[in-house]
Amino acid sequence: MVGQYLGHLPEGDPLHQYLRYEIQPQLAAVPGRTVYRVFRLHASNEVYLYEEKHTRARMVGKFFLNARERNREAAARRLEREFSNLVRMRQYGFTGYPHYVVRPLGRNSFLNELLVEEYCEGELLSSVINRAIRTRDDGLLFGKLTALGYFLATFHNRSAESGTRVNFDESCQYMESVIARLQRSGCIDGGGGDELRRLRERWRERPEMWSDCRTLVHGDATPENFMFGGGLGVISYDLERLRSSDRVFDVGRMAGELKHFFLMETGNKYAAEPFIGHFLWEYSCHFPDRERTFQAISRRVPFYMGCTLLRIARNSWLAWEYRKLLIREAELCLGSGLR
Repeated sequence: MVGQYLGHLPEGDPLHQYLRYEIQPQLAAVPGRTVYRVFRLHASNEVYLYEEKHTRARMVGKFFLNARERNREAAARRLEREFSNLVRMRQYGFTGYPHYVVRPLGRNSFLNELLVEEYCEGELLSSVINRAIRTRDDGLLFGKLTALGYFLATFHNRSAESGTRVNFDESCQYMESVIARLQRSGCIDGGGGDELRRLRERWRERPEMWSDCRTLVHGDATPENFMFGGGLGVISYDLERLRSSDRVFDVGRMAGELKHFFLMETGNKYAAEPFIGHFLWEYSCHFPDRERTFQAISRRVPFYMGCTLLRIARNSWLAWEYRKLLIREAELCLGSGLR
């Protein structure tokens, strides 16, 4: 996970003092002189790894006030939300093998709305998927999806809100925001948007989309937000979008991400299906009636999977034709689930 090396943090920098006196004591003894190496990590926000040269203590700093987010009040809200969400999920017991949520070490509004977390070793799911595709090691990916299914089932079951039903309108509103953005970018025209909305309304009429109890969901269950250790070990972070919703929001998003990875890397729209089916089956085994759970989840997955493909198609760095392909696949996915 170590990224691009940028140099040493100057001792006169206020961040150096914060890491030395507030963060470092939580990880290792503070040496006579602290020297922090700085690495830029690949992430959507300004995220850096700091490594103390003598103790090798590592910590991750995430700056919410940055070039993409210049509104300090909005950045402060996001910082507080993620810090609180990390604490909340650790209170549910995600503090050791095999299910782990990274430990927040501190937050500092003065330092550009900074969140500091512990550094954890592991391999990102995105790396696992690409390695499995490249080496044709299906067993590698099957094994890690088993671990991820176990993690997400535990995540959802521990936070289930008995007696509180899913409000599917929220997911429909989310889909509307994605469709609107795709229309603004020119990826879909008015007719395409109308067809997607027609499919959405048919999903809205289905009783099963409203029937499950609400749970906490990760909210951004993508291959960049889960790491794997040994065995069934899964490490999660980036919980800024944690919220109460349908458990299949996470499950369907992961299914959509798997389809995207395989489609982009192999050109085969069906290549991900064995892995999606395995993931859903392994997730379902952590419920009293595995078969019934698998069937219930499989009926709802196409909606969230289609939304995920539309969400990915928003990314301007993807080739235009591939974005259009994702939109076509999303429409097919949404339609197939209604048969």
